[in-house]
Formats: sequence, C-alpha cells, structure tokens
Amino acid sequence: MNRTIRHIAVFCGVLAMAVLARATWVQFVDHKELSEHPDNRRVAIGTFAQPLGDIIVGGKAVTGSTETPGSDLRWKRTYTNGPMYAPVTGFLSQAQGSTFLEGVNKDLLSGGDPRLGTNPLDMLSGGKQPGGDVITTIDPAAQKAAYRGLTRLDAKGAVVALDPRSGRILAMASTPSYDPGVFSGLSGKEGEAFRKLDKDKGKPLHNRAIREAYPPGSTFKILTAAAALEHGTVTDIDKPSGAPAPYRLPQSTTEIGNVVPNSQCDGVSLKTALQWSCNNVFLDAAHTLGQDKMRDTAEKFGFNKEQFTPVRTVASGYPKDLDQPGTALTGMGQGSVIATPLQMAMVTAGLANDGKVMKPYLVDELRGSDLSTVQKYEPEELDQAVSPQTAKTVQQMMEHTVDEGTADKVRIPGVTVGGKPGTAQHGADVRDERPYAWFVSYAKNPDGGSPVAVAVFVDPEDMNISRSEIAGGRLGAPIAKAVMKAVLDQ
Repeated sequence: MNRTIRHIAVFCGVLAMAVLARATWVQFVDHKELSEHPDNRRVAIGTFAQPLGDIIVGGKAVTGSTETPGSDLRWKRTYTNGPMYAPVTGFLSQAQGSTFLEGVNKDLLSGGDPRLGTNPLDMLSGGKQPGGDVITTIDPAAQKAAYRGLTRLDAKGAVVALDPRSGRILAMASTPSYDPGVFSGLSGKEGEAFRKLDKDKGKPLHNRAIREAYPPGSTFKILTAAAALEHGTVTDIDKPSGAPAPYRLPQSTTEIGNVVPNSQCDGVSLKTALQWSCNNVFLDAAHTLGQDKMRDTAEKFGFNKEQFTPVRTVASGYPKDLDQPGTALTGMGQGSVIATPLQMAMVTAGLANDGKVMKPYLVDELRGSDLSTVQKYEPEELDQAVSPQTAKTVQQMMEHTVDEGTADKVRIPGVTVGGKPGTAQHGADVRDERPYAWFVSYAKNPDGGSPVAVAVFVDPEDMNISRSEIAGGRLGAPIAKAVMKAVLDQ
C-alpha cells in the first residue's frame, strides 16, 4: 500500500470512528433532550397518536378525544363545559402546547409516562400504552356555583373553595373564561381563535385564581387580628383599642377614615372593629406589631412562597423593608401586600381549621387505563400558622361579623358561618380606579369542623354599576354563600 492510500485509509477510519462516537453520544446522552424538544414533530405525533386519557371531575370526564382525519396528529382534545373547567384543566392544543393539569400530566394522559408500565404485546407490535386519567378534587356542584356566580355578575373575577381539613381544592373558577376546545387542533380557524383570545383585553386565558395577585383589602384584617392575638399585642378582643378614627399614619400627615362613620369606630375593640371593618384599629394593630411579626404570621399562612397544586401558583407577597406607614397600611390589606384568591382561601381555611394550614391540592389520584393507581395524593400540613386558641378567637369574631355586622349577606339558616367582606384600592391614583371587591367565609358542620372555606374576588372594572355599589358584601357574599351551600347540601 502506497503512502497516499494509507493516509486516506487512516483519515476514513478516523471519520468512521467520529461518526460512531457522535451517534453513540446522541443515542445515550442527547436522547432525552432531543426526544422532548418542542420542534421535534415525532413528539407531537406520539402525543396525539391515540385517544388521550381524561381529566375527571366528580366521577365524570370533562375532557375527551376526537379523530382529526388527514393529519399525522391523529387525535385532538375535546372539552365538556370547557369555560367552566378551563382554570382547572388548562388546554392541550396541537399547535399551542399545554397548560395547568393538561400540561403537568401530559405524559400520563398521552400514555408516555413510564409509571404506566409497558405491555409486552405493545413492544412487539410497536403499539403504545393507553393514556391514564387525572382524578381531580373538584366538587362539580361547587364549581358550577362559583362559575355561575361570576358569570351572572358579568365580571372579571375568581373563586377558590377549599376543604380546610385536607386542603382539597373544591372549586377554582376564573372569569372571563374560554373554551379550550376551540383551538385544540391545527386548523387556521383554530389558530385564529387562539390569537383572538390572546389579544382580548379581558384576558380570558389568564387564571385569576392562582396566577394573579391583588391587594386583599379588608379581608386581610382576619390575618392582622390573628397576628395581634398570636403575638400577644391584643389579649382581649372586647377591650377598647384606643385607636383614634380617623387614624393618622405614623411619620405622616395622612389620615385614613372609615366607610362607616368615624364615631362608630373611634377607639373600639378588635371584635367591633372586625364587625364594622374599622380601618383605624387594624392600622394601629399592624403598626404595634411591626413588619417582622406581621410578615412572620403571613408567611405561616403561605405568603411569599409559590404553591404547587401540582399546578404552580404565583406567590402572594408580604414584602420586607417596609417603613412604619407601609407596615400600618398592610394591617388593612393595602399598601404593598398582595394575595391571590387561593391565598386568601388558605388564610380563611387555616383559621377555620383551628390554625392548621393544609397544603392545597387539585388532584386526588392518577390512574392507569386499567384503573390501577399510578399516584395517590394525600393531605399534607403546610404549617400551624397560629394556635388553636387564636384561631377559635378569630372564628368567634368572624361569626359575629356574619351575625351582627358587614358579612350578614352570607348567612345560611341553621349553619354557623364566619365571614369578612372587603374592598381594595389599587392603581397609581386610587380615585380614578374602581376598587376590587372581596369576600372570604367558611361554614361549619354541627361537630364544629369546617368542610368548606371560600374566597371570592371581583374586579368590577367593566361592570355597569356605580362606584358606591362596589362592596365585597354586595358582590362577593352571594357567590360565597352559593358555593358553601353546594358543598353542605351533599
């Protein structure tokens, strides 16, 4: 062999070894990344190659699958009562991807989750394991009551209902909503439907229950009351507070009054202050506690931390480094404090559950197509936010507020109910912005346990009502009452 041929042979050998090395690297190192890459068409083909598993509510599927003739993506997603359940299911679209439970559980629903096991016959035939089902915690009657309540108002808003004893999410509604089925395929019409929803100024694709946070207004006063009792700055809820009305913020000339006459709130007790939502008492309580104790209590209820239900929620916020006026303002749920409707449901549920905050969860079980259990979710304690005695004292105050105060519109005959309405100012100029309306409440069984706690949030920006009609008791209480009754009546 002459020298030139020998060099060419060595070079070809090196090239062959490089190709083999690269192929081995791709197969064993880059395989997962490449197989899951969003631009890999084979991923989408595999996802939609067979009917998808379903999302189950109350024993019935709220999702389905239908064939798409002429497409290599053979099956696409369908939805029952799509707008009502969209904040729970999210969407699974051949073109737009997936969100919420559809996204978190996409592998299980499409049959690609390794926990589903492998059928030997499928391995021989090239077939695929059937998709599994997601069994939710949602109570269909409570979900219907929540969604109907919001849509009848024709308002932007959200409702979250929890079982305080376990953390199970019983309802999660957000309006305006959308039907995920109108853009689940690849057609131009479906693409246009998604673009229209995405550009809608009402933001129907946004989940206001868990993905947006707002000033909680006077509903936050139940947390301020709990903090004052827990840290011992208030020892008697019937003792006059001495807080003047109107109340001048510390280190400031700004005075804050009340919706009711100031004379009705001047120096009153914590119990009376919650009854009539007297700002001065809660401003003074937060100022006396200081930012560290207020933040400590808020964080024990879940603030400053994302929750995973398993869908991720944004963190509600009680900030650090507040000055004295800013700390005082948080006592009435204004200033820099923000909360999701889920977070305020957690606060209410924690107090109703004698101070124990349970981790909120949206899925009871993941099942295979043969009904075998793939994963079972169990109740999990998040924190003992306050002592049972503190929680029971706040319950007493909230129940008094329903019986004798501003939360009277949530009364249910024969049922012990605690509640607190609220309005929240927001925006750069609060005089120009219509306030948010809130309502939080819980209901008790005869044994004293609470099977349901609710938070209702209403943004009346586009509602045809006057500013004077915007109040949590007027707008939110009827919805909270309907949701609680839906749970209690079963």
